[in-house]
Amino acid sequence: MITLEIPIGLAEIEASRQRIARAVRHTDLIRSEVFSRQCGAELYLKLENLQSTGSFKIRGAFNKLAWLMEQPLDKRPKGVIAVSAGNHAQGVASAAATCGVPATVVMPLGASLTKIRACQEMGATVLQRGATLEEAFEEAMRLAAEHDYFFMHPYNDWQVIAGQASVGLEVLEDLPEVETVVAPVGGGGLLAGIALALKLKKPSVRVIGVQTEAISPYFGFIQSGQFSPVQADAITIADGIRVKLPGDKNAAIIRRYVDDIITVSDSQISEAIVALMERTHTLTEGAGAVGLAALLHHKIPVRPDEKVVTILSGGNIDVTLVGRIIDFGLVSSGRYLVIALILPDRPGQLVRLLSIIAELGMNIRQIEHRRGEMHVPVGLSEVILQVETKDQAHQQQLLNQFKAEHLEVRNLTKVVGLYH
Repeated sequence: MITLEIPIGLAEIEASRQRIARAVRHTDLIRSEVFSRQCGAELYLKLENLQSTGSFKIRGAFNKLAWLMEQPLDKRPKGVIAVSAGNHAQGVASAAATCGVPATVVMPLGASLTKIRACQEMGATVLQRGATLEEAFEEAMRLAAEHDYFFMHPYNDWQVIAGQASVGLEVLEDLPEVETVVAPVGGGGLLAGIALALKLKKPSVRVIGVQTEAISPYFGFIQSGQFSPVQADAITIADGIRVKLPGDKNAAIIRRYVDDIITVSDSQISEAIVALMERTHTLTEGAGAVGLAALLHHKIPVRPDEKVVTILSGGNIDVTLVGRIIDFGLVSSGRYLVIALILPDRPGQLVRLLSIIAELGMNIRQIEHRRGEMHVPVGLSEVILQVETKDQAHQQQLLNQFKAEHLEVRNLTKVVGLYH
């Protein structure tokens, strides 16, 4: 049970807002007509993916380091070190560059190449250690002790939380009538900061946190005060909130001020990422899309006239992952189908297939024709089709038509996953 006292209030949050003003952008809050219709409320998007470092993390990191540099000379850090999957690392690297402090960031071996490069370009030393954030954390703590670096915690720190809380202040300034705010939660720094700022200034605002189904230690925490266990090998596309050990400072605020925490699947996150690209031309990483995913899948009850804000917390996504997420999202929403069919190996059979697909108004992305495979009997051939469709019902039309034609079909998209 988390019972910590909360030593920061509106005065500290307002002070952090002033402290970070020279390095942090007041990001836009935009109303989305299309997403409002789809989720059933007046939906606004807070574009932290357009922050100076591509995510909200610069707020907490800069506030912490600038606060440290206000201390007496003998207490100021000679260097700072951080551990992160990427966004906090970029925030620390940027803050350190602005404050003139050497920075080292430790990332797990699977960290995004985009985020690694960004940190290096800002002058930070990047070390990749450990297969998980937990292993990278241990290495960072060892290096901090060895070199007398100040360890910049990514979320479990009062000044970091106060910095993240500035997001909540901006939401209230831009939309004073806001009724619900939905934010991602990993370690809890962003959600705790937003909840604290909102509830202290406008207690009626409902605050909802969103985690992934695979990694959701906060699920049920509001009700029980206990963290939920996370499997050691759990993975998610939302690497920015892939945190298995929440912070006690964050948890103290969340238990007191957050109304609920829900979860979404990787498929739902992928659909939200694709929808953002198509509808708003906005690129968002997995962690940044979880709130929208929850709203689009109606996991949060809302009214038609309710003013809802969801935080797009970051946009630092590895380019090599974008294509895979797009395909994963299209599969999940029924807009991409991969099937294999066994046909008699004689002229005209492929034309027969293509005619059926054309009559249903579908588009073929790719065709692969196989003969002589061990699983294909002599006299037959296998055709693998990648087909673009409108939705699940459209796909079922095609499968029903093939069945009526007595064709043997295997739906390969049922076994396709993002990590395969």
